[in-house]
Amino acid sequence: MVGQYLAEKLGVEATLEAIAAVPVDRLLQAQIELSAEAFAHPDPQRWGEVAGNLMPFEPVIDGDVISALPIKGIAAGGGAGVDIMVGTNTEEERLFMVPNGSIDHITDEILAGTIAAYGLPVADTLATYRATRPNASAGDLFEAIVTDWFFRIPAIRLAEAHSQHAGSTYMYQFAWRSPQFGGRLGACHGLEVAFVFDTLDNKEGEPLTGANPPQKIADAMHGAWVAFATSGDPGWPQYDLQRRATMRFDTPTEVMDDPRSAERALWEGLR
Repeated sequence: MVGQYLAEKLGVEATLEAIAAVPVDRLLQAQIELSAEAFAHPDPQRWGEVAGNLMPFEPVIDGDVISALPIKGIAAGGGAGVDIMVGTNTEEERLFMVPNGSIDHITDEILAGTIAAYGLPVADTLATYRATRPNASAGDLFEAIVTDWFFRIPAIRLAEAHSQHAGSTYMYQFAWRSPQFGGRLGACHGLEVAFVFDTLDNKEGEPLTGANPPQKIADAMHGAWVAFATSGDPGWPQYDLQRRATMRFDTPTEVMDDPRSAERALWEGLR
């Protein structure tokens, strides 16, 4: 679909060979223009899932390299025998909404429209997410819901599917909140990387972590990743559909069972 639109914009046939023959500068400009169109008019009839994630250029099911949704392959046992550790940060979307200020421009109408577009019941969803965020703005709630749609729920679906087959399944959650942007950056996308690799002393990470981030969390995360890489066991119970054990990296770091279960349940059958 997007490839066809790109070819039309370039004035060439929708084939790999025709698009590859286009000069790079022209191709990049066409990609920018097409992305702008998706952002300005995210019509589901035209864009499909792109209307929800605003990412026109991403992996697609082409019937050749990717024959079906990867999660379906995992559910069918495609990853059986492989040990996996999967997880997300609790406020991933804040990286894309706080530095540019967009989080302060979300209205109640935008929030309700997004919830409905995701197929969620608006009133129940607002009540559920507000229950653990009593002072949240419309932007805060929007961020939490979009974070779940983009990141947390797909990660949970992977853990659920993989846990039904051979091979260990471990789930984690990174929840330590950065002090940057007056504390509003939170546990955003990418914040965990310096903790995983134990590189908190590298000043290049300070725009995300701020000064003096907690070394104890880095010790715990780096140790878990090394243990998993060497033994297949990061040091906490495996994920299953009964307990849903999840290691929460924060101060303190602790195992939690089915964190934010009410919010997770809203997405059953939808995402």
